[in-house]
Amino acid sequence: MTLLIEAATGYPDALFRAIRHPVVWIGALISALDRHLNQPQWPSATRRLMGVVAVIILAISAAGVGGAIECAVQATLPLTPALIVEALLASSLFAQRSLFDHVLAVANGLRDGGLDGGRLAVSMIVGRNPQSLDEPGVCRAAIESLAENFADGVVSPMVWCAMFGLPGLVFYKAINTADSMIGHRTPRHAAFGWAAARLDDVINLPGARLSAIWIVTAAFLWRADWRGALRAAWRDAGKHRSPNAGWPEAAMAGALGLRLAGPRIYGDTRVEDAWMGDGRAEAAAADLRRALRLYRVACGCEIAVVIVLAIIARG
Repeated sequence: MTLLIEAATGYPDALFRAIRHPVVWIGALISALDRHLNQPQWPSATRRLMGVVAVIILAISAAGVGGAIECAVQATLPLTPALIVEALLASSLFAQRSLFDHVLAVANGLRDGGLDGGRLAVSMIVGRNPQSLDEPGVCRAAIESLAENFADGVVSPMVWCAMFGLPGLVFYKAINTADSMIGHRTPRHAAFGWAAARLDDVINLPGARLSAIWIVTAAFLWRADWRGALRAAWRDAGKHRSPNAGWPEAAMAGALGLRLAGPRIYGDTRVEDAWMGDGRAEAAAADLRRALRLYRVACGCEIAVVIVLAIIARG
């Protein structure tokens, strides 16, 4: 139910304007911890220890808030209304609809504004230098973002929600947000963000691999190259600098007959990374729209399996 609600409505703009978004609240806590516990004059070992403390505080706070809300809902409402309310609350922590919309904006930007329009739109979802990207680079960056965020914005949240309910989902989202904010190898966060980055790697291990399975399954159902998706994921995922991102990226590359990842530029820094897949690197806007269709089928596969498992569990 949660995924169906989020797919249909996303996070309403009116609600965002009224109360912001749960990730904004989580981000505010992370920023406060960063300000108070990450002092530049401290030695690296101290800052790493303080990063561990920050992650512990964040994890306990997130799981505690999620647990308190879940207990309050279950204590005040009958079973069916409680499940509906929990599903509504949980839907705010998935990125299924917003991810589709942001990647579609890149395809539309290329169509309406050419390369400049595509660069502007893709700069909203990736950290690399958009001015370094030609049109195939813009398309590859958007497809890579779609694949990676399918894992950590759709599949992994559902794994943690299914296993541990609302507390697990809020815990996952808090750690994932911390990784995106402080889990970078910059002078300020290389030590302090170490714990957030490593924990994020661990909690995404099952979801990343499951996301590759959904992409392979979607390729089979959609009559894309499911064998290529399976082959690329098995062969190339371990070559990625991330222990998780390679699985959905390689599966997506194989399914579409593309090469993804590879060398790229973040700011002024060139990052050497292995290619995922053995197809063509010259991705086009049409490939981006194909990736979006494959993504929707993959989301449908996940929803269908979750519904079946929920029916079995209720029975």
